[in-house]
Amino acid sequence: MKSILVIGVGKFGHHLVNKLLELDNEVMIIDSNEDHNSARVGDCTNVEVLKSLGIRNFDVIIVCIAEDFQNSLEVTNLVKELGGRHVISMASRDIQAKFLLKNGADEVLYPARDVAYNLAEKCSANHVFDYIK
Repeated sequence: MKSILVIGVGKFGHHLVNKLLELDNEVMIIDSNEDHNSARVGDCTNVEVLKSLGIRNFDVIIVCIAEDFQNSLEVTNLVKELGGRHVISMASRDIQAKFLLKNGADEVLYPARDVAYNLAEKCSANHVFDYIK
């Protein structure tokens, strides 16, 4: 079991949180939108909000801010500066990934591309060994 902080709960973040919980992880979610009942509400571009979360206490921090790349970049940088151990951020383009990696992300994921690649591999596999990475 890992302790995971998910910042931003859009469509991707919602599915991610549900699966993380299903896999018996301790998950804290924070979002600027009050509509997400199970999330703490706060603006993670504010360093005081991030400090109040105890960033160093999480094994993994996933920044799922898809709508505003500047906010995603700022939060990624702040989380790493506050001692985030392993920071994963989302990108939709290579230039975004480049900036995220230079500003604190340990790993970058491309949700749409990654799902498309995995589906292509799955559909192309002749047997299970073709699909196992």
